[in-house]
Amino acid sequence: MLLLSIVVITLTYWVNPVTCSALGHHYDVGDQISLFANKVGPLNNPSETYEYFDLPFCLPDQLIRKKETLGEVLNGDRLTNSVYELKFREEKIEETLCTKTLTNDEVAKFRDAAIRDFYFQMYYDDLPLWGFVGKVEEENFVLDGKGPKYYLFSHVQFDVRYNGNHVIEIHAFSDPNYAMDITEDGEIDIKFTYSVNWNATSEQFENRMDRYSRASLLPPLEQLHWFSVANSVVIIFLSLGLLTVLYWWNLKSDLRKCSTGDEEEDKEVSWICINDDVSKCPLSMSLFSAVLGCGTQILTLICCLFVLAFVGVLHPHSRGTLWSSVVVIYNLTSVVAGYTAASFHCQFAETGWERSMILTGILYMGPLFLEVFILNTIATLYGATAALPLGTIVVIGLMYTLITVPLVAFGGVIGHRSTFIIQIPSTKRSLREIPPLNWYKKMHCQMFLAGLLPFSAILVELHLLYASLWSYKMFTTPSILFITFCILILLTALLSVGLTYFQLSMEDHQWWWRSFLRGGSTAIFMFIYCIYFYARSDMSGLMQLFFFLGYNACICYAIFLMLGTIAFRASLLFVRCIYHSVKSE
Repeated sequence: MLLLSIVVITLTYWVNPVTCSALGHHYDVGDQISLFANKVGPLNNPSETYEYFDLPFCLPDQLIRKKETLGEVLNGDRLTNSVYELKFREEKIEETLCTKTLTNDEVAKFRDAAIRDFYFQMYYDDLPLWGFVGKVEEENFVLDGKGPKYYLFSHVQFDVRYNGNHVIEIHAFSDPNYAMDITEDGEIDIKFTYSVNWNATSEQFENRMDRYSRASLLPPLEQLHWFSVANSVVIIFLSLGLLTVLYWWNLKSDLRKCSTGDEEEDKEVSWICINDDVSKCPLSMSLFSAVLGCGTQILTLICCLFVLAFVGVLHPHSRGTLWSSVVVIYNLTSVVAGYTAASFHCQFAETGWERSMILTGILYMGPLFLEVFILNTIATLYGATAALPLGTIVVIGLMYTLITVPLVAFGGVIGHRSTFIIQIPSTKRSLREIPPLNWYKKMHCQMFLAGLLPFSAILVELHLLYASLWSYKMFTTPSILFITFCILILLTALLSVGLTYFQLSMEDHQWWWRSFLRGGSTAIFMFIYCIYFYARSDMSGLMQLFFFLGYNACICYAIFLMLGTIAFRASLLFVRCIYHSVKSE
């Protein structure tokens, strides 16, 4: 609770809070409100965005960049001032922005933008707005039959809604009646204009960001959400029924045999015969401890994000807030990773926990930094806004060095000093030989089953989540996501317990790593589905492909660590309970 309180307080002051606070958003008639130009890019490629003035729009006399937070930079935002003047409640009709002569190269840039369906994004009073740069008329719709034709929109219509002294809503429309033909090469004289309409509304300022998530509340989508939840609940009840039958018919029967004290009957209970082997610490102890530490940290991070969403800190399309939250929470929860890894390691050995700390610090961040380096190089070659500036790279490196690493070490020291050896390694020199297993009892089949059922339960919400991440509308809400998240955790734990019991019943004592891998296998299905999602989408281009696969690989890797940790913890609790029951009997 203390850690969560620190996270909330830090984010309240660090991330951009103006989207939900009226402070600094009170205007009088005629007050100047800056309209910031952000970026442009192909509609179907959300990762491929460029600075707004990479296209030859009307430039202000002095280009001033808005100071951005770390989260905004990571989000690819590059806000600059613009020539537009939108004063509060002051209407304008066909106001001239500028008149310029486009060169042949500038015409080619706008034509390529129209062909690739470029959009532009701006911010007005911290409210995002979008519009299209141009359009394409295919040959079938061209009267002279010499298509296709390419047009540049030279007029933008701004419709703004206000309530009292606050801006509530804004829309930008690229007027097709003011479209300049840019099909042919050559210089073109063009006049850029804009209009502004103001209309009153009764919507309150505190609710002005709600409209960006209303798409998820439309009746068809809402029915789809609840169908997904109902489907997941059915799978949970089936799993619970299976485990209940397993417990009453098998496990209770085994415990009754043990209670008789008959050695012959004890030998019939196969999982009791491997008691010494089951209690032995797993192979690669330092790596296993680091895996659990990283998985616990990611679980804590996701829970904190849900809390922030419920208390109103996170909003859809709020500039950089999500990225800022992830960076802050990940750094602060590093102490959780260090403590978990060290405390688990020290349950089996007093030495070697330092190696677990080193692995905890690099197990997730190492591959992440490598991937970011590759993607950043590609974005730099494309000249995209996704390329991180040198200053941002230095800041991230300093945060990792001065915050993440010390907190991991600090948590490790606490875990080492507060944990005693509670699992004494067996003195048995060699492990019991595992009997030959049928193909359907082996690890790969168990991983397939343990991953397929949870994946089937969350498939609908997963698709809507991908649509939210890689499109421009919010198709899901935090409450539905949280329910789905809880269902995923519950199913993972239930299946892990059941499959662990079957594994022990086959006298297979190597359950430590297998329980982790079975739980994390759902992430493998998620990554395979993301490839299918990309193939069915309209995304294209090498940069978008690398960013899509790279980001999803990072997400699925994090989910793999988290679900594997949950599955192992559930199996560990189950194993300790049943063997404790044997000793009690």
